[in-house]
Amino acid sequence: MSKFNVTSFNPQAFGAYINTIPQTNKNELIKSRALMPNGEIKRVFSSQTGTAYAVLPMYGLLGGDALNYDGMTDITASETSSYERGVVVVGRAKAWLEQDFAEDITGGAGFMDNVASQVSEYFDRVDQNTILAVLKGIFDMKDTEGAKFVKEHTLDITESGDGLCGATTLNMAVQQASGDNKSNYTICIMHSAVATNLENLNLLEYLKYTDSRGIQRSMNIGTWNGRTVLVDDSMPFEGDGPETYKYTTYVLGKGAFEYADLGAATPYEIYRDPLTKGGQETFIARQRKCFAPFGISYLKKSQASLSPTDKELADGQNWELVNDGMEEKTYIDRKAIPICRIISKG
Repeated sequence: MSKFNVTSFNPQAFGAYINTIPQTNKNELIKSRALMPNGEIKRVFSSQTGTAYAVLPMYGLLGGDALNYDGMTDITASETSSYERGVVVVGRAKAWLEQDFAEDITGGAGFMDNVASQVSEYFDRVDQNTILAVLKGIFDMKDTEGAKFVKEHTLDITESGDGLCGATTLNMAVQQASGDNKSNYTICIMHSAVATNLENLNLLEYLKYTDSRGIQRSMNIGTWNGRTVLVDDSMPFEGDGPETYKYTTYVLGKGAFEYADLGAATPYEIYRDPLTKGGQETFIARQRKCFAPFGISYLKKSQASLSPTDKELADGQNWELVNDGMEEKTYIDRKAIPICRIISKG
């Protein structure tokens, strides 16, 4: 698509074009199965006009002791568990403006083509920021069961030895969080300072690709103990300087997040103003998506509008472990939630 204006812009074709551009982080999350599409979430929000929040049933695992089948013992039935899970739609929008005159004096540099080539990557970062806000929120839960989850699913090694990640750190973190389900963990997202430390210990190996000229290059994607590693300096850290920094590495397992792309009535459009500053065009993009962490319910306790901000998603009071909603609540098994974090000095 080479031209964008009010007469030739095709939002459907543009959307299809956007989807062909690689979204590195999201693609790796999908390949690791940490981010899994959920058709049920999409159906719920698509079938209820105007709905931005929903409570979905979530079924528990079968339990109870097996009975002795000896021709004498009666077979008794156990009830199956049914939980409630709150999920919320996150809406985001952005616009970019360019003047006709700027296009003229640069000899037709194609500003709108440039927007098209970058909007996919831009919303890849937006989605990652949403996921990071959700992770911050669930690790800020302060109710009794939530606090237990935070403690069990956090391995803080900053006060142990040199505080740096080592050969056994990842294995210890996933075992502490999920016990014999530790093999479900598939991907780590870490700051480059943590990745550099692992490189120095020969514990991190980057994947490579061959470019169009036949030159082999390293990607920003590696492996650590068999888990895919994404290196991204947007990962949270705190401290006053390199000597005091504490870095958070998130480790996610299969189905850690379920998501649905719910679309928008007009996801892409061009608005042309022929008068202001000699003429200008504004490209507008909108999206509505749901990112639902497995086993954790969004409560909507503190949310000002129909779409939560990243700050609201990062608020621990908006999250709790999935439960049956009864007065005496029964909660999901915390070990079944494939989400944990490592806090280290590097």
